[in-house]
Amino acid sequence: MKLADVIVPEAIIPELCANDRDGVVREMVTALATWLKLGDDVAASVAESVLERERGGSTAFGKGVAIPHAKHSAVQGVVGAIARSSRGVEFRSLDREPVNLIVLLLSSPDCHNEHLAALERVFRFVREGNFRRFIMQAKDSAEIWSLIAEADAMLGG
Repeated sequence: MKLADVIVPEAIIPELCANDRDGVVREMVTALATWLKLGDDVAASVAESVLERERGGSTAFGKGVAIPHAKHSAVQGVVGAIARSSRGVEFRSLDREPVNLIVLLLSSPDCHNEHLAALERVFRFVREGNFRRFIMQAKDSAEIWSLIAEADAMLGG
C-alpha cells in the first residue's frame, strides 16, 4: 500500500485554521467529507467518531505528529487527509509538545486489515525526520502531494 493510495489530494491542508485538537479533527473531516460527498450531519458523526477515539487515548505519539483515525460506516475503504499547523496544536502528545503534522485516516468498519496497513504506512513515513521536515517546508498542497509521491517511490510499497 502506498501513501498516495490513501491520502486524498483534495484533502491536503497546507495550513490549518483550527488551533485546537477538536477543531483540527473537524476541519480535516470536513475536507474529506467534501471529497466523499458526505452531508453535514454525516460529517459531524464521522468527526465525533474520531474525537471519541482520541478521548480514549491520544494518537499524537511525539515529534510533532498525530495520526487520528477511526472507522465509520459512512466511509468506504480507507481514505486520509494530511494537514499542517505552523504554530502547533495541543494534542495531548506523549512528549507533551505541540503537533504540527496531522494525518487523519478513516476507514469502513469491515476494512480492519487495510486500516492497520494504512496506519503502519503512515507511521513509517512520519517517523522519518526528513519527510516531516520537507512536508513542513512545502509551499502548498501540490508540493506536499509531490513529496508524498516521492517518498512512496523511495520507501517502496
